[in-house]
Amino acid sequence: MAEGPPSPPRPARSARGPGGRPGKGLGWTGREFEVTVGPVAHGGHCVARHEGRVVFVRHTLPGERVVVRVTEDRQPGYCRADAVEVLEASPDRIERPCPYSGPGRCGGCDWQHVSWEGQRRLKADVVREQLTRLGGLDAGDPLLAGLDVEPLPGGPLRWRSRARFAVDRTGAPGLRRHRSHDVVLLDDCPITVEPAAQAVLARRWPGAGAVDVAVDSAGTVTTTRLDRRGVPTSTRVLRAGEDVPGETRRRAGRRAAGRDWEVEGTGFWQVHESAADALVAAVTAAAGVRPGESVLDLYAGAGLFGGALAPAAGESGRVVCVEADAEACAAAEANLAGLPQAEVWQGEVDAEGLTGLLEELGGSPDVVVLDPPRAGAGPAVSRVLAGTGARAVVYVACDPASLGRDVAAFAAAGYRLAALRAFDAFPMTAHVECVALLVPGDAGR
Repeated sequence: MAEGPPSPPRPARSARGPGGRPGKGLGWTGREFEVTVGPVAHGGHCVARHEGRVVFVRHTLPGERVVVRVTEDRQPGYCRADAVEVLEASPDRIERPCPYSGPGRCGGCDWQHVSWEGQRRLKADVVREQLTRLGGLDAGDPLLAGLDVEPLPGGPLRWRSRARFAVDRTGAPGLRRHRSHDVVLLDDCPITVEPAAQAVLARRWPGAGAVDVAVDSAGTVTTTRLDRRGVPTSTRVLRAGEDVPGETRRRAGRRAAGRDWEVEGTGFWQVHESAADALVAAVTAAAGVRPGESVLDLYAGAGLFGGALAPAAGESGRVVCVEADAEACAAAEANLAGLPQAEVWQGEVDAEGLTGLLEELGGSPDVVVLDPPRAGAGPAVSRVLAGTGARAVVYVACDPASLGRDVAAFAAAGYRLAALRAFDAFPMTAHVECVALLVPGDAGR
């Protein structure tokens, strides 16, 4: 199956290094050549080699023979390229379901050209590679060898209930090209639930820099306009396609773990409509909270994990949810109001603050749950948490590289990886959600 090359994409920026100094590439930008594609790498591309250099290639699959066009060349050892013609296709290659996907087009998805089963295999390979290379695990570890990326209900399209769309200088909405500020104008986004996509893409947004949109469990759509600095300026609420007068800020209703949750309209919640249920089930099973135990829920958001674990701790237990965002804390307070053993603390999760929090709590938690941002918890926070001696640390990770680095930090402090699950919470993209259980090194041996 061959794909004709599109018009060359404009470079994201000029090939200059830090501080405006000229980059150290070899001038390959725009050059085309044939390669045989090697293994998948973290970030939605595969690795090939040409004339002694590494080439990170998008829009391809391991084992394919393709023609690539270099899109970025800033380093002497490697460059980036798109596969613009497929000479020998992988069995996992399919026709792209999105007309905006492909070389030089929308950068929102990485694997539109790959079967859903093939995408999950690629993601499992990436998790294994990152935990081996960065986490220090053995490639033959049964946790890695037997890892499957589990699908969530609903298929690979129309799963995204929360999104951010870019807006160009004319007010037209879309998504950005890969590694570029250019906005690709869209009529639809097939991975986004239709009411959310149309609430943004069917109109213009003069003066906006971006628009956040979310659909809650009742089908109410909330859009938040952001200026070109990323500052929210206005909110619009639509129910059954009609504006709800007077609602400029609201709480959205979400359903997970058998109950309702309040979340700020476009505030953080798992973007896949089935992800919250799947992750709560995985976290609950890994934590195994017992009556009377204490639980520390870090980066708690609206209190989803803490609220789901609190009943198991019982009235004699204690669950402390820590979150930096004030709006999320307010939602968590509402969500945990009926659970006397649960409380919300507002504050950043860093080593200093965490040490102070543990002193205020007057004891170490039995269980720690953490769901950090993409950058991960980091070595300093990981060391503090390992120092608590918690019998179980349940780590929810949206980036396998960050998980790998933090697993290594926990290992250096005496903890080991005891269980691992992965979920395809972001079909068509390179992202994967993992739930890891870390325990003291001698536990269960």
